[in-house]
Amino acid sequence: MFALILLGVLLNAGAQLLLKEGMNRIGHFDFSFANIFPISLKVLTNVPILAGLTSYVISVVVWLLVLSRVEVSYAYPMLSIGYIVNAVAAYFLFAEALTPTRVVGIAIIIFGVYLISQHPGVQH
Repeated sequence: MFALILLGVLLNAGAQLLLKEGMNRIGHFDFSFANIFPISLKVLTNVPILAGLTSYVISVVVWLLVLSRVEVSYAYPMLSIGYIVNAVAAYFLFAEALTPTRVVGIAIIIFGVYLISQHPGVQH
């Protein structure tokens, strides 16, 4: 069951990274009425954004499978694994900061996920 949860989390984390890459390619833009069409066109033709949205859709399907099998109080906290994946991946892919404070936060998340995983809430 953990493998299915991890698949959903990784798809969701991958979606975030793809969306970030897509927005890096589009760049900063002003949020205005005049930009609705040009920015929408850029978003709709941006391969990383489309791949990220597809990953989200697939992750929702996987998550529905997860929720049909385990308690939400067990499954939902596992989504925090995505914070770890995204922080580390962003460090390597986008040269984002991985400060000591963030590393401590990641360690706390890992410990929390470990505690929750000790008693899986499988539904019968």
